[in-house]
Amino acid sequence: MKVLTYEARVRKNMTLQTLAKKTGISKTTLNNIENQNVSPTLDQLRLIAVALDTKITALFIDKYK
Repeated sequence: MKVLTYEARVRKNMTLQTLAKKTGISKTTLNNIENQNVSPTLDQLRLIAVALDTKITALFIDKYK
């Protein structure tokens, strides 16, 4: 399942550095999540969703819709 953290971050006009500061997740890890190199943990998804003022479910694409 694709995680749309990059798209959500850009919609909020937020830099990777700002998201890293707000979440406490390193820029390297966030970059790896955005580039689909690693899958985020549920806790990381929660932190990202809170920082982006969105729901966790909004960070996923449903290919079956």
